[in-house]
Amino acid sequence: MRSGGWITEFQQTRAFEQAIAAYTGAKHCVVTNNGTISLTLAALALDVGAGDEVIVPNYTMIATPNSVHMIGAKPVFVDVEPETLCMEIEAARAAITPRTKALMLVAANGRYPKAGVAAFAALCAERGVALIEDSAQALGSFYRDGRHIGRAGRVGSFSFSMPKVISTGQGGALITDDDALAARLRKLKDFGRTGGGNDIHDSIGWNFKFTDLQAVVGLEQMKKLPWRVARKKQIWRAYSEGLKGVPGIRLFDHDLERTSPWFIDALCERRDALAAHLKDNGIGARVMYPPINQQEAYNLPGNFPVSARVGQEGLWLPSASQLRDEQIEAICGHIRAFYS
Repeated sequence: MRSGGWITEFQQTRAFEQAIAAYTGAKHCVVTNNGTISLTLAALALDVGAGDEVIVPNYTMIATPNSVHMIGAKPVFVDVEPETLCMEIEAARAAITPRTKALMLVAANGRYPKAGVAAFAALCAERGVALIEDSAQALGSFYRDGRHIGRAGRVGSFSFSMPKVISTGQGGALITDDDALAARLRKLKDFGRTGGGNDIHDSIGWNFKFTDLQAVVGLEQMKKLPWRVARKKQIWRAYSEGLKGVPGIRLFDHDLERTSPWFIDALCERRDALAAHLKDNGIGARVMYPPINQQEAYNLPGNFPVSARVGQEGLWLPSASQLRDEQIEAICGHIRAFYS
């Protein structure tokens, strides 16, 4: 405020975008008001519209399908891999129809699909479908080939809501190496203006902009990102060691050389009883996403055994980067006691 800068989107926002682009290795970064809108904006820029179909995983935060439902497109749900909870490629292949315009590949908890992202890129290229990467949970995670998650598709999306690896309260970002697509994203999020600061509009657009107030927070958060990415890996290792050999609970694996877990996710027998046991001991845990097709908002038929199992047994354990090793050991002790 003292610097004479703008409160709305201006120089600090550009600096935040440049910081994300530099970290991920992307040519362009465009920030938006939240991570749901960033997915909607990506779909709009890729000409997804009313009546088009978009393939999405049945295990994801509901923002993924909602982002395209908002513009009249139809989310088509497919099941996920049991090892990674990322989209299952053969299920995706079978779901593509002549109406399919895009595929949203979600990096579940920072993981990449066991099938490999190149297989998804090849499938999309073969069928003429745009690949959008929902990388909301994957800042700080990379593919085997060294690219940051979010850079394999036409556009990658990140979220900066409260529980993410870095946060600006609310916020989202899109990365792409496509000059024309980046220009279109910027135009669509700024009312369709022909240029910054004028009121001449040659196309429809919306107000999906960021603020410099958030950007200065984001720039400070970026300074903490390398430590947080490393700390999340240490936390996963501590849980893995502390729960080794405990019957009834299984952590989802991570490629810790390349990816960083956003949450500590596990399949747990008698999950609800375990969560209640932890709560009784002052430990918070959170049920993982239920299968979207079974949620009342969508209520669609279908056989999705992996996402259904996660809905019954999936639990997120405490995972804040500020957790101390002795706290993790205490949590593991309570879990061991429950299953004994």
